[in-house]
This record gives sequence, structure tokens and C-alpha cells, in this order.
Amino acid sequence: MICGASFALVLAASPPVQAQAIPGRAAAARGEDPPSGMQPPASMEEIAIQSHGSRMNGIVYMAAGAGAHPLVIFFHGYPGNERNLDLAQAVRRAGYQALYVDFRGMWGSGGTFSFANGLEDARAILAWARTPAIAAKYHFDPRRIAVVGHSFGGWLTLMTVAQEPRSVCAVGLAAWNVGLAAQRFGAHPDERTASRDYFRATTAPGAPVHAGDLLGEMTAHARDYDYFAQAPAFGNRAVLLVGATRDSPDEGVAVHQKMGAALQEAGDTHVTVKQFEDDHPFSNHRLALADLLVNWLNTDCASTQ
Repeated sequence: MICGASFALVLAASPPVQAQAIPGRAAAARGEDPPSGMQPPASMEEIAIQSHGSRMNGIVYMAAGAGAHPLVIFFHGYPGNERNLDLAQAVRRAGYQALYVDFRGMWGSGGTFSFANGLEDARAILAWARTPAIAAKYHFDPRRIAVVGHSFGGWLTLMTVAQEPRSVCAVGLAAWNVGLAAQRFGAHPDERTASRDYFRATTAPGAPVHAGDLLGEMTAHARDYDYFAQAPAFGNRAVLLVGATRDSPDEGVAVHQKMGAALQEAGDTHVTVKQFEDDHPFSNHRLALADLLVNWLNTDCASTQ
């Protein structure tokens, strides 16, 4: 039970399934470290992934225990202040490998940030993780992948996963609908001003990308960047959407409910929509969010892989 949370309707809930134990581990979201004798022990590996000629920095949280482990990939938001590494640690304790990467132009990674580049980076990360030599080196099970995106990363997830195999599960946490945000600018000029001001505050003078570049890209691709249009291509895959009640109109509860309904209408029977009475980074429900994510990975996601 998640205390203090207000849950929305679960859309077309999946049939009940038994939680699938990860080899050598009991599912432990946050309260249990791996036994000291497990081999190999849990560890962290620093990695670098190439995306269109630029290096992206990242880490893999390696779970304890031998053999291949399911993989959870974390896509951060813009500019990436909430990295959700507590969630990455939680899924590792539950027996999953956790991969986190900084997109181009962010937090020391090379290249230039843009929405289009982010979409390319997301595809590059998934391709890297599936490379046989990489999967073998980091003990990934490429048949069992879930992508967890927050805010801008949630947009990347919902824009990218539709083109991935059905076995790839998708999680959108306060997933920003970039296209919807741009479509609202005409009727809500205050939102355009707020976006411009935020881009100005989060881009450095002299940096390759400027606030006007990002605002212009959003406006020019308002329809292309609307993830609602991706719903028919998702197929019948496991999707978890989590909204926050104290969030903006383009990434709040109503947006997640609408996306969930669109997925259901398109025939997806493995869609779960939840909400927390919280702010955009779910500041008051970090442990509850970890429990929700791990339980969903072990049930709904595992049942479709």
C-alpha cells in the first residue's frame, strides 16, 4: 500500500501474475541489501556511449549475482537535476541492472543538447545496450528491457519505445509532452514566456544551444513532438504512467490519463496509470515510487517479456 497517494484508474489492468524472482535474489525494492556472500557482488561501472560522434557519460549499477539480469534504462529530465538514481539503486537491489546516461550537451557529455538530439541519443542508448558484446560484458538480458523516463526523459521514452520490440516496457514519470506544451503557447502566452525564461536560466551564455533555439524547435515541431500520436504504434506492451497533482498542464495527471486512454483505445491491455499528490519530482513519495516501480517491473512488465 502506498500511503498518502491518490491513485487514478488502472486502465485495462493486466491479468494477475506471480512476481517473477530474479535468479539468486528476492525482490527487495529498498529495505534489503544483497547477501554478503553473493558472487559477483553488486558494483558500479562507468561507461561511455557514442551518439553521432559525441561521447555520452553514464554508469551501470550492476546487481549482485551471476548470470544475465533484466535491464532498466533511466532517461533523465531537462536539465537533469532529478536523476532518479534512488530508483536505479532500488531496481538494482531487486536484481535488475540499472543504466543511467547523461544526454549530449548535459552534465559533461559531449555534443549539443536539443530535442531532436535527445531522440537520437535515446535510440543510441538502446542500440548500445543490445550490442552482443556489451550485453555479455555487463550481464544484460537484451530480451528483458524496461525504459524509465522522468519529465523530458518521459517524453523521450514515450516517443521512442513505440519503435522498439513489444518486450520493451515503458515508464513515464511526470512525462513532459513537449508537443502539447508548444501547441498551448498560442492560447497561453504566459506558458511560452515561462518556458523561454526557464531555458534562459538553464543554458549558459556562450553555450552551443540558446533558449531561443529550444523554444523555436518546440514550436516548429509542435505536432511531431506530441507523444499522444505515438499511441497506435505501441502495440500491446506494458506501460506505467505516473502523474503528479501539483504539476503543469503539459506534464500533469490529465496528460497521463489521456495517454493511458489513447493506448487502451489502440488495443494495449497492459497500461497502468497512477498519480501521487505531489510535485513534479515526486519529492514526498520517493520510497513509494520505488516500491511501485519494482512491483510493476516484477509483475506487469515481466508478464509481457
